Amino acid sequence: MLRRVVITGLGAVSPNGIGLKTFWENTCKGISGIDRIASFDASALTCQIAGEVSQFDPSLYFSASDLKKLPRSVPLAVAATKEALANAGIDLSAFSEEDFEGLGVLVGSGGSGFDFSEKQFEIYFSNQKNKISPYAISNSLVGMLSSEISMYFGFQGRSHVISNGCTSSSDALGYAFNTIRFGQEDWFVSGGVESCVTPAMMHGFERMKVNPMNYNESPTRGSRPFNKDREGFVLAEGAWTVILEEMEHAKARGAEIIAEVVGYGTTCDAYHRVAIMPDGKQSSRALNLALKDAKLNKDEVDYINFHGTSTLLNDKVETLAVKRTFNSHAMNIPASSTKSMVGHPQGASGALGVTVSALSLKNGFMTPTINMENPDPECDMDYVSNVGRESKLNIAISNCISFGSKNSAIILKKFV
Repeated sequence: MLRRVVITGLGAVSPNGIGLKTFWENTCKGISGIDRIASFDASALTCQIAGEVSQFDPSLYFSASDLKKLPRSVPLAVAATKEALANAGIDLSAFSEEDFEGLGVLVGSGGSGFDFSEKQFEIYFSNQKNKISPYAISNSLVGMLSSEISMYFGFQGRSHVISNGCTSSSDALGYAFNTIRFGQEDWFVSGGVESCVTPAMMHGFERMKVNPMNYNESPTRGSRPFNKDREGFVLAEGAWTVILEEMEHAKARGAEIIAEVVGYGTTCDAYHRVAIMPDGKQSSRALNLALKDAKLNKDEVDYINFHGTSTLLNDKVETLAVKRTFNSHAMNIPASSTKSMVGHPQGASGALGVTVSALSLKNGFMTPTINMENPDPECDMDYVSNVGRESKLNIAISNCISFGSKNSAIILKKFV
């Protein structure tokens, strides 16, 4: 018999709020964290806006010496993890050796060390090779992210990173979910982090023509999923940590349960490096696999947190995929895109969606899609436009679509 898996802790370091309470309150109110880029001179870019965590202070977690050796994603992840552990009522000072050996880290990131790598290449090509960090190789690796989290807190269980583009943290959560319910582990620090607002990344996405060009003077309006005049996604950073735990293990230590994870589905279009299949077939199949996994009827779904990137293709294809999955019931399911307020945190998208979905179930509130000003006729579902909505919710889905033709969906259930 499969074991039940629950969420007992959450942590958030987001462009629209540092700390879970601030993040949730601002997201419910439709407050955007998107602004003009402040971390570097973006004047040469066509798109000069991003979702940066501008008030974040990494020196609260690492010394100046250590910060020179680390990508920004590490202190972001540590901050979110520290909050999630506290939120879950986990006191590491009371941990035994067995406890430290039993708690693992399984997180997702599209490219955790981008900013660090970019700085090292800049040094290399400026003929200052003797100034390259001795950690240039190790801390540019995506896989070092979980190691840094494990080392910071002393966790000696599994320590893995899933790097699958925009579905990275969805898949990390999915693998952690399966590992727990199949009895291999009792709990995990999971979730996702991304810190990719860098000059080279912005120039790269500019070459792909996937960023908005006309909102530099009104940054909070730049991410506008489902609008006819949407121009592309706003790149973002952030970290969202989720503590997953076997239900009886959580109950035994008196943990407060936020929500239950009940299903996971994932597929690949096998279609294109960056474009998604226009018919939405495989995205729909991922949703159907998750529903089958959760043993749910389609009419039981109350809310969907869309990937909703604000790109021309994603929003209409994702809408089509949901319609393919739920048929006429799709028009009765409220859905929203948190990226309208946060921007697109790439590999951390799934963790963002699961965090919002879990809090929506717990609080009976659906967060809005802001900037709904000029709806696209091909995006005609209920997107909880501009103002959040109270509702009794039992089942929520976090949906993600990625570069490389990947699709992943996670289903949560209100815990009672």
